Amino acid sequence: MPADSRRPRSEAVYEQVARNIRNGIEAGVLRHGQALPSTRQLAEEWKVSVHTISEAMRLLIEDGLVISKSRSQRVIHAPNQTARGGIRLRTPNVLLIGGYAGSGKSELGRVLARETGWPMLDKDTLTRPVVEAALEVLGTSPHDRESDTYLTLIRPREYEALAAAARENVECGTSVITAAPYIREFTDPAWIDRTKATYEGLGAKLTLVWVNCDAESMHTYIRHRGAARDAAKLADWQGYLNGIDVDFRPPTDHVVVENSTSAPPLQNQADDLVKKLMVESS
Repeated sequence: MPADSRRPRSEAVYEQVARNIRNGIEAGVLRHGQALPSTRQLAEEWKVSVHTISEAMRLLIEDGLVISKSRSQRVIHAPNQTARGGIRLRTPNVLLIGGYAGSGKSELGRVLARETGWPMLDKDTLTRPVVEAALEVLGTSPHDRESDTYLTLIRPREYEALAAAARENVECGTSVITAAPYIREFTDPAWIDRTKATYEGLGAKLTLVWVNCDAESMHTYIRHRGAARDAAKLADWQGYLNGIDVDFRPPTDHVVVENSTSAPPLQNQADDLVKKLMVESS
């Protein structure tokens, strides 16, 4: 799709920042009672103006997620921030959460895990140390995610490891949540059919979840997280956008979770998804 179909102009940067902080609270990354850095520190961290941070804080305070104790201190307000857990379904569910870099896959996975008590398997968390070591042994940068070496030798093994960990949970009768880009996988009907058949053979139900996010929100989050593996994307952001389809959807039954600024909070969408899964598995 053309790179100019990004987001409604009404979605300001401060809304993007506020949404990402909200996602962090709902995912349990930012904890109840935790003091936030100063406005100036947050501005430096997010690479935005002090005014942008002040506006983002205003939204979060209005939503009751942040309390301003003084001009110099704001704290997270999430007193019910506990994993609810304990949802064990007769038919184990496997949720594969995909999306482009910075779309909010991991945050959604964490929100769902806190809601259900199901294990959350994030590809980067599981494989990054081994991947970085392997790339160094192969003589490339440990942060390489673009070369043929990574794409042909390393990437397939990452997804094998993630799938094996998910299957092991299903074999124990446990539902499981995985998060990874799944770009190649979700575009391949044969891969989808094989994966679905594998889990059906184990008595489990497969659900594909695609996290959709506008390009500017993704850019804001990627800049903020400052991961070395994103350097190539940020160095040529327009080139990166030209190489992806921001309107992509998997060519099979799937659930779309919207994580652009104008969308409902991830927590609300996660709640709806869990209710849907419970009805289908009852």
